[in-house]
Amino acid sequence: MRKQFSVKLTQNKIKLLLSGMLILVLVLDVSAQGRQPRNAAGQQVASKKPLHHGVYDSWKEIAETQIAPNGQFAVFAINPQEGDGKLLIKNLINNQEDSVPRASASRISFDATHVVFRIKPPFELMKSLRRQKKKREEMPRDTLGIYELASRRTVRIGEMQSFKMPEKAGGWLAYQLEPALPAKTAANHAKADTTKATKPAKAPKKENADNGSKLVLRHLKTGKETVFPFVIDYHFAVYGQALTFATTGNDSTLVPGIYRYDLAKEQLQRIASGKGKYKGLSISEDGAIIGFMANRDTAKDAKYAYTLCVWQNGQDSAHIVAAQGDAFMPKDWIINENANLRFSKNGKRFFFGTSPKPLEADTTLLPEEVVQVDIWNWQDGYIQPQQKVRLEQDKKRSYMAVYHLPENKLVQLGSPDFPTINLGDEGNSMWAIAENNQAYITQVSWNWNTDSDIYLINVTDGSRKLVAKGVKANPALSPQANYVYWFNATDTALYAYHIPTDKLFKVSNDKRWVDEQNDSPDYPRPYGLAGWTENDREIWVNDRYDIWAINPQNGQMRNLTKDGRTKRLTYRYVRLDNEERFIDSSQPVLLRTFSEISKEHGFARMEPGWQPEILVSSGHVFGAPIKAKNADKLLITRSNFNEFPDLYVTDLSFANLRRISNANPQQAAYLWGTVELVKWISNDGIPLEGLLYKPENFDATKKYPMIVYYYERNSENLYQHYAPSPGRSIINFTYYTSNGYVVFVPDIVYKIGYPGESAYNCIMPGVMKLIAKGFIDSQRIGLQGHSWGGYQTAYIVTRTNLFRAAEAGAPVVNMTSAYGGIRWESGLSRIHQYEHTQSRIGGTLWEKPLHFLENSPLFYAPKVSTPILMMHNDDDGAVPWYQGIEFFMALKRLGKPVWMLNYNGEKHGLTQRKNRKDFTIRLSQFFDHYLKDAPMPVWMEKGVPMTEKSINLGY
Repeated sequence: MRKQFSVKLTQNKIKLLLSGMLILVLVLDVSAQGRQPRNAAGQQVASKKPLHHGVYDSWKEIAETQIAPNGQFAVFAINPQEGDGKLLIKNLINNQEDSVPRASASRISFDATHVVFRIKPPFELMKSLRRQKKKREEMPRDTLGIYELASRRTVRIGEMQSFKMPEKAGGWLAYQLEPALPAKTAANHAKADTTKATKPAKAPKKENADNGSKLVLRHLKTGKETVFPFVIDYHFAVYGQALTFATTGNDSTLVPGIYRYDLAKEQLQRIASGKGKYKGLSISEDGAIIGFMANRDTAKDAKYAYTLCVWQNGQDSAHIVAAQGDAFMPKDWIINENANLRFSKNGKRFFFGTSPKPLEADTTLLPEEVVQVDIWNWQDGYIQPQQKVRLEQDKKRSYMAVYHLPENKLVQLGSPDFPTINLGDEGNSMWAIAENNQAYITQVSWNWNTDSDIYLINVTDGSRKLVAKGVKANPALSPQANYVYWFNATDTALYAYHIPTDKLFKVSNDKRWVDEQNDSPDYPRPYGLAGWTENDREIWVNDRYDIWAINPQNGQMRNLTKDGRTKRLTYRYVRLDNEERFIDSSQPVLLRTFSEISKEHGFARMEPGWQPEILVSSGHVFGAPIKAKNADKLLITRSNFNEFPDLYVTDLSFANLRRISNANPQQAAYLWGTVELVKWISNDGIPLEGLLYKPENFDATKKYPMIVYYYERNSENLYQHYAPSPGRSIINFTYYTSNGYVVFVPDIVYKIGYPGESAYNCIMPGVMKLIAKGFIDSQRIGLQGHSWGGYQTAYIVTRTNLFRAAEAGAPVVNMTSAYGGIRWESGLSRIHQYEHTQSRIGGTLWEKPLHFLENSPLFYAPKVSTPILMMHNDDDGAVPWYQGIEFFMALKRLGKPVWMLNYNGEKHGLTQRKNRKDFTIRLSQFFDHYLKDAPMPVWMEKGVPMTEKSINLGY
């Protein structure tokens, strides 16, 4: 009785307590309402709240943006960072809008009558099934969606694997279904009859990856469908003349082979038959020629017995045109099944690949009998780690060959010395180019940008002609293949070799064509080309600001944009047509603009011979314009720090930008921030710029904690938008300003040989100038940087005690050990980056030993008093994680507060979303503790032992 009474009393107390809490909450709520901010009209305005880590998943992005060729419809996806998105189909004339949940990979038909897309199963359902350890065949499959623009109706077809439409023709769709799931055997339903000795029936052929599955050809207007069984590959001709496919056949109505379906006549023709493997199926632009590789040899040791086959309109079947042992290729070479096959644009040439027959391992040996040894040889071009990274690529490598259809002629073009051939005039030209770097390949260990010899390749007979020797360049062919052209880094000159006259022209060696701000011990990079004009008449070349037209033969130059350098305004040509091969100099062109002074972005229109006319310029970043193929309509994004890059529609005048999306309306409920440009002078007397991000409702009379982030130069990103998201390696400026931090992002310029000191001399004066303004709490300043920024963080804390906390992600701390290391992701030696690029020492370890020591934070670890957090992962392929270990162990040995996060299996920056979320939380906890006096989390105070790994996060 006493026990029951006690329980009742406790329940009553709870009710009273809850009632009291409710009253208190109501009172506080009424009181809070009385303090709600009000607008100019006296209306209450909901108070904003700071961003928190729970908002990331629902924050959305815009993707897959398209505009119909007639400019009447826009199609785009709005997807959350995690979860189910939707595809929006918007009528740009009447603003009607439809959406399809979970749709993606959309395509608008060329005639602008339909939108076709893939519909994924619900995100939460798939996650639930994965938790239940369901097998792949037990998972729900994708659905095909076919939306008719006129009726606004959607047809859904389940079990879809893939779909294709003709690139430049409407009316047709081909889609392939997933292989049918195996039916349950009769034994699961009834006991087998063993009384009769009957011959077992042949098992029906199963759909799978090897056998193929159903391909459905659909007429979009009528809905009529034709089904082809066991298809493994399929393609439309560009203009929709035909569909071709390869099938393993059903041995009844459709035998194995290659087929062509004439879409106009709706007739099916078999052009090759026989069991075997078919690869590289290709169809010419006009649909009149089909090429492929076939291996009909069923012997176990015949896996390299591929032949090259071609069918032409009017022929009954395809013919073998090349096979192993043919005289055109070297002895013991084969037709390479991994090569990309393609026709020239005019259909007169069919390009394929050959290669030496691979060496075969002795399969009779036991594993314990096979020697596993890497042999490093000083004469190797690529060192063993590079060879390992390239292993699968090298195993599949092919060398270009060509079949000339009119002449029925085969020519070998490529070889191990000329592994890459670049064709001219979309394969129509008799000329191609190639580079040979064999004489310089050993230098790649300490000079990633090696020299090479440029050769001209005659596609008709395979002959080669040396054009230039020992150049540091990326040569290319002009659109009509009249010139080979390149920038040579060693003399900053533009060269043009005129093929018809066999003349080499040094067009210009003006240093204006290369990076004027280069501060690395390497050749400056060119600003690049805008393109060639019609008939290969002129080259449009960029300098820092302007665009110049240059005659490739006499070097005569015209400044097209005229005032860029005077106004410090950069002009860049905008290519609106992805198929454009040259600039039509008789027509007005669109230019992108950027002001180095105001950091504003915009667009200008340039009429032939006239000064560019600014169409729009504002404190925004504009995305790449997407133009309707046959209409004066553009889709474009516009954004700044406060404005999400929503989608706008306009025309080529940019007179009216109309917003057509609102991806993140929830942003209005959160505190955000502002950004401004700040200027100061470095300790070396260099004028510098940087970005200062402040909290919303900033009050200059208050003291704010500040985090300093840096990586090279960032001031040009004044108007960049940063959506709240879990970081891969750095702080999210928006999250930190929303939570009351000031963030300072200074530009850094470097003096060769002194990268650490250069960073210190640029950053510290900027920080001190901000402290002098009075709104920064000088006792609550943090540093954060990753990779090169992580190195600078580690260096700076050895030079000053100003900073209360610092995060150094993947830092190099010992340049002497890092110099001889490997970038494991690429297999490259790290030597190059110290001698020539970002690390900026400018010499070898034995030439400049003191520079290596003086710039290595490890040797000055005793001077560190700042608590340090590192994130360095054990599969980092850019900065080996032993660099982080060296710093951690040094600081630990010295009794300094230091933590290191190692996300197992992750590389230089985090890719797995679970890890990105975790790192973002820990990084904010670290800074909140030191800069805001928040409680120290368990993982910092006590650590998380290996026995509790993945169980106790220690937040």
